Amino acid sequence: MLKNIFISFISQYSDNQLIVSEIWQELERFYSEKHRYYHTLQHIEQLYFLLESEREQIMDWETLTWSIFYHDIIYDPSKSDNEEKSAEKMREVTTKLGISEAIIEKSYRQIIATKKHAMTGDKDTDLFTDADLAILGNDWINYEAYAKNIRKEYSIYPDFMYNMGRKKVLKHFLQMDNIYKMPLFQEQLEDKARENLEKELNQL
Repeated sequence: MLKNIFISFISQYSDNQLIVSEIWQELERFYSEKHRYYHTLQHIEQLYFLLESEREQIMDWETLTWSIFYHDIIYDPSKSDNEEKSAEKMREVTTKLGISEAIIEKSYRQIIATKKHAMTGDKDTDLFTDADLAILGNDWINYEAYAKNIRKEYSIYPDFMYNMGRKKVLKHFLQMDNIYKMPLFQEQLEDKARENLEKELNQL
């Protein structure tokens, strides 16, 4: 289903089916890398449908769609510039398709915003980064599966190194005044997310 959604979206910009197919194949190849367990096409699909369900709140769905599909396309657990490289990959593809610079720049900023998930004041961006963190406020079974998959993605690191880094991430979220910036997500997920984060932190 995600493939059909993406191809239909891309086909707005090019009627060359070879180009459209190549763009999808590249996207699929990146998100199917062997070291990925959470940052996969399944994550993109869940994020897409979550935001689509709130589409009436979104001002610029076109731009946000680019951000959804490309925000994790580059993912190397040993690097700290994945968001920047993902944004650059989005820029590369959209530039080739002749998409307006305004859309490209807005999507670029949205992708970079997933680095810290801080309040930006832009409604679409804040909805996007909140949705990207929706897993934190899920039930414990799904949260635990997510946490285990993140650990698998960082399997190159021994436990003592991983645990130190993971604790820093968990504490970063817990020290936020609000993990979620938009009322929609605050009301539904904030309390459960804090409970899950605390529980994982205590297990490390």
